[in-house]
Amino acid sequence: MNTVICTLFENHYHYGVAALTNSLYYHGFRGHIFAGFRGSLPDWGSNSQTNLSLKWPDARTKMVADGLQLHLLPVTTTYHLTNYKPDFMLELWNGLAPDADAMVYLDPDIVLTTSWSLIENWLKCGVALCEDVNSPIPENHPKRVAWREYYAKVGITLNFKDTMYVNGGFAGVSLKDRVFLENWKIAQDHMAAAIGGLDRSAFAGKKLSPIDQSAFSPFGRTDQDALNVAIGMSDVDVSLVGQEIMAFKDGEAMLPHALGQPKPWQANPLMQMLHGKIPRLVEKEYWKYCNIKIKIYSDRFVKIRNIQIKIAAFVARFYVRR
Repeated sequence: MNTVICTLFENHYHYGVAALTNSLYYHGFRGHIFAGFRGSLPDWGSNSQTNLSLKWPDARTKMVADGLQLHLLPVTTTYHLTNYKPDFMLELWNGLAPDADAMVYLDPDIVLTTSWSLIENWLKCGVALCEDVNSPIPENHPKRVAWREYYAKVGITLNFKDTMYVNGGFAGVSLKDRVFLENWKIAQDHMAAAIGGLDRSAFAGKKLSPIDQSAFSPFGRTDQDALNVAIGMSDVDVSLVGQEIMAFKDGEAMLPHALGQPKPWQANPLMQMLHGKIPRLVEKEYWKYCNIKIKIYSDRFVKIRNIQIKIAAFVARFYVRR
């Protein structure tokens, strides 16, 4: 299967892109990773080469290792990047990756911890999505009712077969299910009026108001809510995996996801320990993969950080904030 991977980043999230790329290589992915970014090129991308063949303005390609290319693509959208995901994926399929059999989007604060072949097999089951920490959302929860009412006004009927609420950090789509991406984009385009434009989100930047981020708000998580709406819009098979896959609960964590702040590359394990916080699996995995092919730290710094994580994990056996 010819699968391409994409991600989006700006500012310090380039640290996550490097670790994500390294983890993909470590677990067997070979091919093309397309990383759309806003702002300056990260230092580790300075040895990338201008790639005119991509026909994307100012595109550069970094040869990460034999068989793995990372394409760094400046994006000019005014959207918050979290709301640009389906548009970016469709742009890639329409242009840079027309021969892709499947496309996978991953947030840059995720790492892969299992064989890539398992992910590719998953894609054969339908649109691959991961359960969010705030799942489930029952059929008549105010959020789902608000979705149905809002989209009915524009002639869209939502049919949900499951109460699972999915996370927006991962989406795997086969070519035969490409309509799902188109529906995700349509859902976001209609959502824009409700949130004041797709430059707004629950995250940094032009933020939503507190009431628009409430648990009952239909679009408090913007792109993620639109992704869930797309499930109800689409007549395609959807393959849902539970909270364990992103390490939100115990189980086999294949795609640990660093929700919240600070991110693994920002957190000092010993300072976190003093506040009674246990090192999460995603932090341990980040420091495992962060320097494999793309090196963003000195080996000494990585070694020290891993020692700090072990110390913090040991102390946490006796002292944890409740």
